[in-house]
Amino acid sequence: MSAGAQPEMVRSNVLRLTDVEQHRPDAILLGPGPGHPDDSGHVEIVRAFAGRLPLLGVCLGHQAVGRAYGARVVPAQRLMHGKASRVDHDGRGLFAGLPNHFSATRYHSLIVPEPTVPADLEVTARSADDGYVMGLRHRTLPIESVQFHPESFRTEHGMRMISNFMRGVREFAAEKGHILAA
Repeated sequence: MSAGAQPEMVRSNVLRLTDVEQHRPDAILLGPGPGHPDDSGHVEIVRAFAGRLPLLGVCLGHQAVGRAYGARVVPAQRLMHGKASRVDHDGRGLFAGLPNHFSATRYHSLIVPEPTVPADLEVTARSADDGYVMGLRHRTLPIESVQFHPESFRTEHGMRMISNFMRGVREFAAEKGHILAA
């Protein structure tokens, strides 16, 4: 992977928290669904590893980050399966160095409504067409999430977002004195 990572995929709904610790990850990426974040195992992982490891939530993982801190997850007004939207963002974290108004591919029927986003989290991105929350960041911990799919070939600058996350993983490891796994 050109972002500098050796990913290992593990289904969170069949994984115990002790299993995650045995894998000794440098970071955790909470991937897409299907399903509701409350049934995925993702929320428990966010709560258990917040502050211990950098976390990136994608789609269902984004919703799980919101739920872990008290946000609601509700049905969207319209389904967004395989649809692209323009995304406006804050230019920091995952979005560092990216142009504003890039196109992102969405595959979701649930959203985190902005009025329910708790004070621990900040909204980092919104869709231009419907104003939905497309990104969240924890204010003090290395946790970010996106509702869209950066890994989709139709999402502009997706690899740059993953590279930005990996840069944050390396910075976190350096601050903590960790040696990243090869």
